[in-house]
Amino acid sequence: MTRLSAQAYRLCVKRSKKEVLDADFAAARAGVLDVAAFLDRVDRGEGEADFRYRALMEVLPLLSASGPGRVRAILEALSYRDGTVPETAAAKAACGAPNLSK
Repeated sequence: MTRLSAQAYRLCVKRSKKEVLDADFAAARAGVLDVAAFLDRVDRGEGEADFRYRALMEVLPLLSASGPGRVRAILEALSYRDGTVPETAAAKAACGAPNLSK
């Protein structure tokens, strides 16, 4: 029998809310602080923010929605809906959010 890695265990085994909080709160807290620091850096920057900033700001309220499905809703909101990456993507890199203003 193969032992589950710690990550696989967290994803596959039904745990109580307390167990999830005990195991994953520090990482979630770090992620939220990382997003806040990113937004502060953008706000301190010169010039205007582009569509990526607006897209990120639009999905932030989804974090406080109740019930499951937050990840899917956020991923879909930050993804191209027609399945193609626009020709404007530099070096075939995705920009992380659809530019709906074009």
